[in-house]
Amino acid sequence: MPDLFHTLQKHDLGFLKIVAAAWGIELTAPDVHTALPIVVDGILNHAPVDEIIGELPEEAQNALYTLMQNEGRMPWAAFTRQFGELRRMGAARRDRERPDLKPAWTTEVLWYRALIGRDFLDLPGQSEPQEYAYIPDDLLMLLPTLQSASPPPPGRPATPVECAHPRPVNSAILDDACTLLAALRLKWSQDEINALPLNPPAPILTGLLRAAHLLAADDLPHPDRTRAFLEAPRGKALAQLVQAWMEDRVFNELRLLPGLKFEGEWSNDPFRARETILNFASRVPENQWWNLASFVSAIHEQHPDFQRPAGDYDSWFIRREDSGEYLRGFSSWDEVDGALIRFLITGPMHWLGLLDLASSEPGGPPSAFRLSRWSAQLWHGHAPADLPAEDAPLRVTAEGRLRLSALTPRAVRYQVARFCQWESVRASDGPREYAYRITPAALERARAQGLRGAQLLGLLRRHAEGPIPPNLSLALERWEQAGTQVVVEKVTLLRVTSPEILTTLRKGRAARFLGEALNETTVLVRPGTEEQLLAALTEAGYLPGLVVISTG
Repeated sequence: MPDLFHTLQKHDLGFLKIVAAAWGIELTAPDVHTALPIVVDGILNHAPVDEIIGELPEEAQNALYTLMQNEGRMPWAAFTRQFGELRRMGAARRDRERPDLKPAWTTEVLWYRALIGRDFLDLPGQSEPQEYAYIPDDLLMLLPTLQSASPPPPGRPATPVECAHPRPVNSAILDDACTLLAALRLKWSQDEINALPLNPPAPILTGLLRAAHLLAADDLPHPDRTRAFLEAPRGKALAQLVQAWMEDRVFNELRLLPGLKFEGEWSNDPFRARETILNFASRVPENQWWNLASFVSAIHEQHPDFQRPAGDYDSWFIRREDSGEYLRGFSSWDEVDGALIRFLITGPMHWLGLLDLASSEPGGPPSAFRLSRWSAQLWHGHAPADLPAEDAPLRVTAEGRLRLSALTPRAVRYQVARFCQWESVRASDGPREYAYRITPAALERARAQGLRGAQLLGLLRRHAEGPIPPNLSLALERWEQAGTQVVVEKVTLLRVTSPEILTTLRKGRAARFLGEALNETTVLVRPGTEEQLLAALTEAGYLPGLVVISTG
């Protein structure tokens, strides 16, 4: 950014005199060429910067805070939208009306003290220069009071009513990650995966697993990384997910917002937006509940362009999913930018253990948040120390049903899922319980992936609560040797009153729908052809009273 000399050199002598007076600099120079170095030197080397800044109105100090939090600059349109316009006036009108003594807006307070400049800057990542408000570089270095002060969080503390019903963080995301990894390894369809009771939902959790580099390019679990993740202690695994999410530059929360559709070739910077909101949330005092609505509202007022570096509210093509209406312009901020803040706070930052949530009524929408008991460790990549160990055994029944607690090692459940059929997950006051069942179809699927029944038997013997039921051990050993020996299936049977009828049917159009004969008057119907068979029977002259079709 330009320094103070280059910021002031475009101004006339009258402007320099106004700046000099504001800084307490005596200026009697006859022209700009002589006055400019005097003013610059007086500000940078002799003026009491701390005193000058300390005497500014609170709103002007907040404006400087805002610029400093954005590397000392903001798009001019965004800055003036937040802190007021700079009135256009020539030198004669300026000297007559003295806007420095009667500023209409905060922008004018800073402008006539040379605390901000205005110029077109060609910054990295921009296709063309854009107009910015900025603090001159060398002046920026002289703001120790602002640099050392810790700015307050946006918004206000929550009232007792707003945080009456807290929802503390938990580590359930690790269990859902295990469930999803197993489903992806088994190549479940997207519909099957979306039907799983996951929180966060499957598309979001899949994105988090990608960010943690647990998935390969085809979205199958990476064998070594997945094994290390599932075998890691819960605290370490959770810290791994948090750090991966914080640092990832691809995972795009904006495009995961429900109720919105995104079109066109425009792009956003999810890392920048996430980092900004994380920074704001981290300022909330420890053990202090913070009002969510005021947090969003304060960002709207003070930092509205947190995810739009150029203050551009027109080139992103976003529509409401229900009405198809485009959300463009600053008036749509709450439905897009505000929605993103609420999603980050109540979604990833809660799921990953950084923030507790609270509501004003049981089961109501979150109205407050606070830093969780794990946040200090997780924010810096450290594992929380108070997560429970995964040492619970699994339970096996003689019918081949398995029950695994959320505190059964995740690596064990991942392997069980590869051999068994998923049935359900049950939540109670304690750890969640996962139900699986050993079925021939699941064992055949496991065999197709190179797994053996002996491996499942060994897994059960090592981690079951008690001895494996003898009948189940015998069944697994028989299946290992001979595969499926008994098949139970549903079939449709055709029964007729005499063998002659069946012989006649075999010679007509109905024959193509008939399968294996069970006896002289009963035959299997080919699956899926029942309606066609009924039509063929009617054409052959057999009324419903003479023929019965039943499912066995």
